[in-house]
Amino acid sequence: MSANTPITQDVLTIPRKQPEGGKANLVGLTRDALHAALIAAGTPDKQAKMRAGQVWQWLYQKGVRSFDLMSNLSKDYRALLEEHFIIEVPEVVTKQVSEDGTRKYLVQIAGGHEVEIVYIPEESRGTLCVSSQVGCTLTCSFCHTGTQKLVRNLTAAEIIGQVMVARDDLGEWPELGKPNPPEARLLSNIVLMGMGEPLYNFENVRDAMKIAMDPEGISLSRRRITLSTSGVVPEIARTAEEIGCLLAISFHATTDEVRDKLVPINKRWNLQALLDALRAYPKASNSERITFEYVMLKGVNDSDEDAHRLMELIKGIPAKINLIPFNEWPGAPYERSSNNRIRAFADIVHNAGYASPVRKPRGEDIMAACGQLKSATERARKSRKQIEADAGLGK
Repeated sequence: MSANTPITQDVLTIPRKQPEGGKANLVGLTRDALHAALIAAGTPDKQAKMRAGQVWQWLYQKGVRSFDLMSNLSKDYRALLEEHFIIEVPEVVTKQVSEDGTRKYLVQIAGGHEVEIVYIPEESRGTLCVSSQVGCTLTCSFCHTGTQKLVRNLTAAEIIGQVMVARDDLGEWPELGKPNPPEARLLSNIVLMGMGEPLYNFENVRDAMKIAMDPEGISLSRRRITLSTSGVVPEIARTAEEIGCLLAISFHATTDEVRDKLVPINKRWNLQALLDALRAYPKASNSERITFEYVMLKGVNDSDEDAHRLMELIKGIPAKINLIPFNEWPGAPYERSSNNRIRAFADIVHNAGYASPVRKPRGEDIMAACGQLKSATERARKSRKQIEADAGLGK
C-alpha cells in the first residue's frame, strides 16, 4: 500500500443534521467548498471570492453565529445567506472545571452522540485536546476511550466546531470592530489527542486543521498543532504533505509482543514498519521533532531494559520522549509506575541525549487526563475481568 493510498474503514461520516428546508452548515467547509456553495446559492461568480472571504472572516476571525451581524454584507445578501445556510457548532451538554483549571466539555453532535474536549491552561500557552471520532476503533488496553466502541467519524464541522466552542467559553473572540491583541489568545495550541484515531478520519481532520491554520481566521501556526497517531503507517507521510503539523506517536512499548497488547494496531503495522515511516517523515528535523508518547505502566513497559531498548529503536529520528504517568480509570487493568521508576527511566532517556519531560497529569479529578476521555452516553459497562480479557492479560 503506498503512502498516498487512503485508509478505508467501514465507518460512516454522517453530515450534521439539517433543519427543515435542507440548509447547509457553513462551518467546516474549506475555502473552495464555501466559494462553490455561495455560487450555488445565487452569489454572482464575480463576487463569490470576495463574499467567501468576508463570510470566512466573520465565522473564524470574529466567531459570529448570526448572519444579521455580518455588517459589511448588504441586507439582501444576508437574507440570501439566511435562506440557504446555517452556522452550527456542537452543543455543550456539560462543562467541568478541574482544581488545576483544566476544562472538560461534553458536547453533543448529530445523532445525539457525545464527544469530549479538554482545554489545558498553562503559564505560557493554552492547549485544546480535540476529538476526531465518536469512540475509537483501536481498543488500546490502557486507554479508557479505547473501551468505547467506534460509532462514526466526526465531520470537519464537528472537529473545527470544538475549537469554536472552546473559544466561546474562553471569551476569546474579539469584540466586533476591535482587533484581538496577541496576548488575549488563551487557546494557542491544538492537539489531536482526544477521542479517536485522527488518521482513520484523515480528510475531515485535514480540512478542519486547514481552517484552524488559515491566517484570515483562527490563525494558528502549523507548529502549534500536533496530531497524535497510534501508527496508521500509510497515512503518516500524507500528514506532513497535506496538513504540515507536528507529529506525535502513541508508542508505549519497545517490543512487538508488548505493543500488540497495549496498542493492537501494531499487529497490522509493527514497530519496524512504524519506525521506517517515521525515519522517512518529511517534516522530521531538529526543529520539528517527532514526539514519542510513552505511558508508564508498572511492571509492563517501565524497566531500565525498556528504556535502553527505546533509545536503540529511535536512533536517527529527531525526537523527544513524553513520559506519561498512567492516568487510572475505573476498571483499568494497569497501575501507574512509581515516581522513582519514572525518574530512573527518564534519566536513561535524558543521558542518551533526548528530551524526556514527564507529563504532569492534568484534570484527573474530572477524568480529563490523557487516556481518560469517554463520553457518558456511549460508556460500555465492562468489568475489570472483561477489560483484562480484552487486553490479553487474563490468567
